[in-house]
Amino acid sequence: MRKLFILAITIFVLLAGCKSALQSEKVKITFWHGLSGPLGDTLNEMIREFNRTHKNVEVITNPISSYTALSQKLMASIQAKKQPDIAQVFESWTSKYIEAGVLCNFEELMRADTTWTKEDLEDIYPVFLKSNTFNDTIYSFPFNKSVRAYFYNKDAFYRAGLDPNHFPATWNEFRLYCRKLTTDTNNDGIPETYGTNFNVNEWQFINLLYQAGGAILDELGNPQLNSPQGIEALTFITDLLNKDKTVYLVREFEGQNDFLAGIAAMYEGSSVSITHMRQQPINFNIGYAPLPTYRTNKSAVSGTNIVIFKSGDKKREQAAWEFIKWFTDTNQTARWSADTCYMPVRKSAMQSAILKNFLKDYPQFQGIYNQLETAVFEPQIPAWFKARLELKGYLEKAMRGISTPKEALDEMNEKFKSIIYEEQYIKNL
Repeated sequence: MRKLFILAITIFVLLAGCKSALQSEKVKITFWHGLSGPLGDTLNEMIREFNRTHKNVEVITNPISSYTALSQKLMASIQAKKQPDIAQVFESWTSKYIEAGVLCNFEELMRADTTWTKEDLEDIYPVFLKSNTFNDTIYSFPFNKSVRAYFYNKDAFYRAGLDPNHFPATWNEFRLYCRKLTTDTNNDGIPETYGTNFNVNEWQFINLLYQAGGAILDELGNPQLNSPQGIEALTFITDLLNKDKTVYLVREFEGQNDFLAGIAAMYEGSSVSITHMRQQPINFNIGYAPLPTYRTNKSAVSGTNIVIFKSGDKKREQAAWEFIKWFTDTNQTARWSADTCYMPVRKSAMQSAILKNFLKDYPQFQGIYNQLETAVFEPQIPAWFKARLELKGYLEKAMRGISTPKEALDEMNEKFKSIIYEEQYIKNL
């Protein structure tokens, strides 16, 4: 009996040692990101699944409070040479990291991966592939990408005599709908309901700018925010606010809350906005729609990509690529989209059972997905990240009637030029 006991103890020690050895061989990679709430919950759930199904890799997350805080923390980590293995980044950040020589080249990882094919690369939506390519080299990969979308109250449409299944397709039609959906039943000059509300939002203006036929930069890289198309885009916003008075100005999440309360019949936000709205009761029939269009049907994608920082440890760099490859494969990107309403990275995701089932429940969302076919991306230069933050203040001056659209955009364009000059000056020091 004593011999059997000793044998059992010996086997237990050996097995424990083997398990410890296996665990010690697991490659651990750190991931810094800025997602929280229901989006962060979905991300964490998918990471747990990856860790369960990949015995040789473990992803350890470090959520950061905001993208601004993430940017600051990443720059500090790079200076201290203690950057994470992977992180969410915007294109304008990536440019700086490339200059610093701290990023892995995705194309090298792809070439070394026998499971990755040319067809995989061609399956990525072109707008995402182009926005992650710098000087003909892929240095980042699309991660959580979204487009602008409209959500609308079908019941309010019906009460106004409008077709609940038809959302305005053009700027002119949208303006007409705003008038019909704005009501002042007691004639006191203060509407009880409005067509919609607007936050001061750079992304909204950028979409209108592209739809008017304009661009942020010309082919030589000169700012074009105050082009005739830019002024026309901002005037469209200010006319709805200050002339028609069928739209009112809000801050932060006030617009979303007023939409849910029935004060505004339409609400423009990110495609992801619905994920947050579903955290509250929605007491009306809700509709989904792409943006109304004007001269073009272009829409600007937004959201972050993911990069792999050089660590000098090829095993960690390959493990990081393994996670990114898994997260963006057809089934995972379809699941990510269905659960969060971020856009799928791959075209093949639209043929997956996951998204086909999603579209059976929400068929109008197809129009929002279709915006990827004509989507554009914002400038990759570091100066744009700073300029975009400045743009908000100038837009607000026009929207509040302090400046004309032309005055506001003339000032902003000069500011953008000075930011570009400063960036180039610092780079050449």
